[in-house]
Amino acid sequence: MAIPGANPARLLLADDQGDVLEALRLLLKPEGYAVETASSPAGALAAAESSEFDVAFIDLNYARDTTSGAEGLDLLKHLRRLDPTLGVVTMTAWASIELAVEAIRQGARDFVQKPWENQRLLAIVSTQVALTRALRRGQRLEAENLALRGGDAAAGPTMIAASPAMERVRQIVARVGPSDASILITGENGVGKGVIAQAIHAVSSRAGRPLVTVNTGGLSESLFESELFGHVKGAFTDAKTDRVGRFELADGGTLFLDEIANVPLGQQARLLRVLETGEFERVGSSRTRRVDARIVSATNADLDAEVKAGRFREDLLFRLNTVEIRVPPLRERKEDLPELAAHFLRQKSDRYRKRVNGFDQTAMQALLSHGWPGNVRELDHAVERAVLMAEGSIIRAGDLALRTGRESSNRLEEMSIEEVEAFLIKKSMSRYQGNVSHAANALGLSRSALYRRIQRYGL
Repeated sequence: MAIPGANPARLLLADDQGDVLEALRLLLKPEGYAVETASSPAGALAAAESSEFDVAFIDLNYARDTTSGAEGLDLLKHLRRLDPTLGVVTMTAWASIELAVEAIRQGARDFVQKPWENQRLLAIVSTQVALTRALRRGQRLEAENLALRGGDAAAGPTMIAASPAMERVRQIVARVGPSDASILITGENGVGKGVIAQAIHAVSSRAGRPLVTVNTGGLSESLFESELFGHVKGAFTDAKTDRVGRFELADGGTLFLDEIANVPLGQQARLLRVLETGEFERVGSSRTRRVDARIVSATNADLDAEVKAGRFREDLLFRLNTVEIRVPPLRERKEDLPELAAHFLRQKSDRYRKRVNGFDQTAMQALLSHGWPGNVRELDHAVERAVLMAEGSIIRAGDLALRTGRESSNRLEEMSIEEVEAFLIKKSMSRYQGNVSHAANALGLSRSALYRRIQRYGL
């Protein structure tokens, strides 16, 4: 079933039999899907060229040739060439199952046998819509110029990392990225761990497959299994349809587990099992599934200390850190700061359609002398604020509005509730060297609640 409030999934139905198209339309439209039909391969291709669809259901045989499937396979080829992320499902009669298998070999994701079972067809639609959207999200992430990236996105991410402190990071990414080794990325909040994960995926043999990200720190224990492993319809009260988990979406590609230290201890055994065997079950199902996903994880916590404290399994840590990459904080790589600032300036100027071309000497000196406790993420936000505040084409120091330590200790009664909360979170995170678990305990919050606030305030 389509997700309420989300953009409705768009389905393309291609068949030369009008009664088949009408039956599919009557089944799918009440489920919240936007449906477009075509009675010929040419019509289907024209529709796909003019609009973006999530899933296409195509018959393999049409009026010109009712047995060979050549028209359907040719349509499949053209649809895949037009949009490699489009989920194509073939429809076939029982006698042409071998033809359906050939279609899957040529790129179709699944097939439906006529006459179909309504519930199976709806489950296929739900699964394929989720997979298509995950693939497209991955493509958008790879195309975005984020933090340490520069140059032509189509040529793969290029880290803005000319400083000596980043040279070892570049070397490790180049050396182990092409392998399937599990990689643990460590570093303070805001240093660009997610960007390093993108760079690893881009140089791997899995670059043509999805990079799927899950913020484990933002998941409650009750949602953890469903989010990672999926669930079947009826598994719990709100399970209205089957759901594909992140592991399945990442099959053949890379799964990036951000804030891995925040995985609840009770769920770490299930995570360890799938990392060791590639096997798991969806919530509410006894059917064992297998996946092949390369694991990249990240944390700002000291996992060795978490193991000693009994909050993290040592065997899970061994599985995650075949290779560890420490990303240095921005204060240790000030040589990269001018280029990073220029990168963000181009990005924000384009976003807000303002002609802001550079920084004057006072602004650049302010950037270089600031301590950057929030690292690259803080720099990103500072440049964005400066672009919005700049009155001319050059950013001045006052546009950056960088706070000194004294200015950030304003009296609490002069702050809004949100400013007070953000201030206390920053103080606690600084006191515990970025350890989310310790900071959360000090603030009286759960780790997931603290992580949500960190994201909300951009800390």
